Amino acid sequence: MRVMPEPVDELRVAALSPEVVIGDLDGNLARIRDAIVAAGRRDARLIVLPELATSGYVFEDRAEAGTVALSADDPRWALLQQVIPADAVVVVGYAETHGEQLFNTAAVLTRDARLADYRKSHLWGSEKLVFDHGTEAGLVVDTSFGRLGVAICYDNEFPEVPRRLALAGADILALPVNWPLVSRPEGEHAPELIQAMASARSSRMPVVVADRWGSERGVDWTDGTAIIDEQGWIVAFRAVMGATATLSLTAVREKSLPPHNHLFDDRRGDLY
Repeated sequence: MRVMPEPVDELRVAALSPEVVIGDLDGNLARIRDAIVAAGRRDARLIVLPELATSGYVFEDRAEAGTVALSADDPRWALLQQVIPADAVVVVGYAETHGEQLFNTAAVLTRDARLADYRKSHLWGSEKLVFDHGTEAGLVVDTSFGRLGVAICYDNEFPEVPRRLALAGADILALPVNWPLVSRPEGEHAPELIQAMASARSSRMPVVVADRWGSERGVDWTDGTAIIDEQGWIVAFRAVMGATATLSLTAVREKSLPPHNHLFDDRRGDLY
């Protein structure tokens, strides 16, 4: 029987956005490796990197995506795992080949183990022409610091997904994304970031967002990398070396709202 360690009260997290070059699999892996090393120097125990960080995003077609896809058992994963700090968890997006199938996937890694692979279930735009749909609406993984929720980009635009993960006991949500830049009123956050802030507050579950910057084949990225606390506030945002913050998981796990309320018990499922 596997015995899980006691969950921690505070968690140091990092949301990283290294340069991602479409088609440059080995170069992207090297840059991801360097980013993990830098996050380790800042004592991060949860390290999140963008969606499809190993491959790039704007593919011409499924065949091109297949040329830079990795299987879950590819030996190159070991090059990343060997630089993960001993007590840390890394979440990184990649194009996953699995037999004849191709998925937009997030790997959940430690130095010594592969904890999970989450396959994106809500595919955005032309992703539907490239990838197969995953079969789970997000995933909850037991880790050394507590329960980690994992979703990818467009998944989070469906409120049912982060709420489902919170109800399943997730202490924090890792959210690798590629958010295309969209117009918005001056001074406003990107709408996807506002949605992430809202989901964090509605479930008292912090969200660690790792986004892209720059552009790729004519698509400009939002540069929305951020760490959002359990109250829905951005506590770290768009740092050059990646956003880093310390979050209180004790506050996350307290769902009572004194003096008369409880975040989950007050739901009226009979009315919805």
